[in-house]
Amino acid sequence: MDRLGPFCAGIDPHPSLLHAWGLDDDLAGLEKFSRTATEALAGYVAAVKPQSAFFERFGSRGLAVFERVIADVAGSGTQCIVDAKRGDIGSTMKAYADAFCGNGSPLAGDAVTLSPYLGLESLRPALDLAHLTGRGVFVLALTANPGGPDVQHATRPGGGSVASQVVTTVSALNRDAEPLGSVGLVVGATVGSAPQDLGLDLGGANAPLLAPGFGAQGGGTADLARAFGDAIGNVLPSSSRAVLAAGPDVTALRRVAVRTAEQCAEALRP
Repeated sequence: MDRLGPFCAGIDPHPSLLHAWGLDDDLAGLEKFSRTATEALAGYVAAVKPQSAFFERFGSRGLAVFERVIADVAGSGTQCIVDAKRGDIGSTMKAYADAFCGNGSPLAGDAVTLSPYLGLESLRPALDLAHLTGRGVFVLALTANPGGPDVQHATRPGGGSVASQVVTTVSALNRDAEPLGSVGLVVGATVGSAPQDLGLDLGGANAPLLAPGFGAQGGGTADLARAFGDAIGNVLPSSSRAVLAAGPDVTALRRVAVRTAEQCAEALRP
């Protein structure tokens, strides 16, 4: 983030984007889209975030393309955040941990998104394995989808919201880490004053704060300042469609991504 600017570019091969690039919504289109996006972005932005669902819909051959994206980003200086949002219990969670955090797994990037809503402790296999292999995780805390508050804002039996428990637990996991801990939080760019309303100490979490919803989904720098307050220096805004719309030309796509990163660096300076 310090070197390339605080910006994460999504790699989301959505059917509408494939069509906008003049590509068919098939495996060949997926491969061309992914190869172009990776060439344009790897080494030029702090992070990329390929969304696994858009690859999984093509079955095993789509997953093979997904694996190539992860491999092509490796070593470029750009972090690859695998957007899988996995969350389960027991041996199933251990299997997800092996897939997305284990050395030698073709699905393991630099970090993975996880869902804590079977209880954050259910993620322990991934938290432990990521720590052992030098990877990070981003745990969903506050999302901007309409149904998110039904769970995340709900009051726990002992008091406080579900989201506040997630933040408190992540804070403990990141204690004393420098410059930030490896357990990040996902907080939507358009959640408004919810962090303040719920009493969340995002700065105290000592965590990178992945903020999807920046750009085409309506989130701007003013929204980020409102949501994150004094934690703004830890924020990694993420945008997909607003940047990917500049494709399929590699140079144009790279130019928009770099410009967005520069704008974020200027606007989010603490």
